[in-house]
Amino acid sequence: MRKINLGQSGLLASTIALGVMRITKLDLAGATALLDRAYAAGINFFDNADIYADGKAETLFGQALKQASFKRDDVLIQTKCGIIPGKAYNFSKQHILDSVDASLQRLGVDYVDSLLLHRPDTLMEPEEIAEAFNELQNSGKVRQFGVSNFNPGQVALLQQAVGQHLFANQLQLSLKHTGMIDFGIHTNMTDARATSHDDGILEYSRLHHMTIQAWSPYQYGFFEGVFIDNPKFPKLNQALKTVADKYHTNVNAIASAWILRIPGDFQVIAGTTNAERIAQIAEAGDISLTHQEWYDLYLAAGNDLP
Repeated sequence: MRKINLGQSGLLASTIALGVMRITKLDLAGATALLDRAYAAGINFFDNADIYADGKAETLFGQALKQASFKRDDVLIQTKCGIIPGKAYNFSKQHILDSVDASLQRLGVDYVDSLLLHRPDTLMEPEEIAEAFNELQNSGKVRQFGVSNFNPGQVALLQQAVGQHLFANQLQLSLKHTGMIDFGIHTNMTDARATSHDDGILEYSRLHHMTIQAWSPYQYGFFEGVFIDNPKFPKLNQALKTVADKYHTNVNAIASAWILRIPGDFQVIAGTTNAERIAQIAEAGDISLTHQEWYDLYLAAGNDLP
């Protein structure tokens, strides 16, 4: 599978990553098999967060990692912090430091390769975050830092204070969640798609060499369900199958390849717990859609060109 230098950070990661938010649906044997299948398919990047299953996802991942066929240093591990579910977002220095220590303990590792701040904290003090990042980097607990669900202004506000280059922004993106693309296509128009909901994050990320990590790459709406093989979206699924047949692959791979075809650095966070499905998705890492195929799928998803 093709690997990219994430946000020019030096982390050489597979374009498909395994997200482990739902890993606690599996037992230890199943979780270990999932990790092994992902690694065998060329995936070397695993995405966690401290809030997934109330920390249990990190714990199970760490246990499975110890039983996996590969070594910890063969892969890249990412986690996220900052959300206190239902109560607050917290980017205070102490909360970040405590969260990382707790994650490392649950994961059973000495360091993570990357840490993302999970959702913007309106009360964040960039200089305080910079102190936390420096301590974590100097202690060897975190190699690289990024953000999730940030708009360009929030990224810039934080970046001006921290010495580390913010290498990634994890954002919702799929064939059925294309706001950051629609806005650019509908520039200088007055229809609903011309409304910018994230202040040009697509272009900002390219300009500042930030990898966009696409979460919920097969979902429509906000966790409403998957669009693949969903009878609600017959035109899109037929288009996916047509392209999949051409490349002798599957629709999951094509939905992923559509994201990876966008210029700039993109990584797909695949959150499946099905070992066979992750192998199918991994096939996207070697597919490059044509210009017209990308637009055909975009239109089949219900989008338009003005």
